[in-house]
Amino acid sequence: MSTRGPGSVARVTYEQIAYEVEDGIATITLDRPEQMNAYTMRMHEELIDALDRADADDDVRVIIFTGRGRAYCAGADLSEGGAAFSAGDDLAMADYEDGGGLLTRRIFASPKPVIGAINGSAVGVGLTMTLAMDVRFVAEGAKLGFVFVRRGIVPEACSSWFLPRIVGVSQAAEWMLTGRVFGPDEALAGGLVRSVHPKEEVVDAARALAREMADGTAPVSVAMTRAMLWRMLGEPDPAAAHVIDSRGIFTRGRMPDVQEGVMAFLEKREPAFPDKVSSDLPDWFVRWLEAGSVSAFLEGERG
Repeated sequence: MSTRGPGSVARVTYEQIAYEVEDGIATITLDRPEQMNAYTMRMHEELIDALDRADADDDVRVIIFTGRGRAYCAGADLSEGGAAFSAGDDLAMADYEDGGGLLTRRIFASPKPVIGAINGSAVGVGLTMTLAMDVRFVAEGAKLGFVFVRRGIVPEACSSWFLPRIVGVSQAAEWMLTGRVFGPDEALAGGLVRSVHPKEEVVDAARALAREMADGTAPVSVAMTRAMLWRMLGEPDPAAAHVIDSRGIFTRGRMPDVQEGVMAFLEKREPAFPDKVSSDLPDWFVRWLEAGSVSAFLEGERG
């Protein structure tokens, strides 16, 4: 159910998360405070739905994730005990997909910038889900940990791909192979988070950065740039970036956004970019994303 509250705040009702949009910023809040926002299948489904909702809304420019209460997310709900990580005997290995990985891949695919406002402790999937986000803020006193080897399992949520790219393989190995819990200062020193803030200020800090990303920028350019930054991490040579850069400059240079951006600069006013993410991403760009690599994209173009 969708409602619009005071001050033009749009809200959607869920069971285990909260979703609201204000001034172009969608805030997704993990909302099981009594359980320290422990991750459940229901929460997973609601997070995917909220991301779909935000991505389909051209008025949403940036997405912020945070939690309600004293924790961001205590990890997977372990109320089932040792069976918590069991997929069941009736499911074949080839058919099983890790839910955390489905979530981080969905965040990775978003055309909107995603910011993590880690308001309290985050361990396991509570921390790995934030790795697909573009920037992370963390609250003072938060306990953080990639604790998988201490639970007898392995890293999930595609974290073995994301974490080394964010902090380097040596730091990733130290955190993941020990499974130890560490604090905000170590997270900051290791490059995992942008900055540390008092708990009551962490969301405001995230919103301030979100405003910078949303105000005065072209939504289609932001969407393309986010994808280019993440996707080029897997390319072996800058020539791949040159291919996409060149096509991007060529096609965007002919779109109304560029005329508006240049004239707004010359006229010393705020731009009103007309192009929309939902309709104006270049066709070739979408094909590149679907191809998965520049080489596969070029092979498809050749035919």
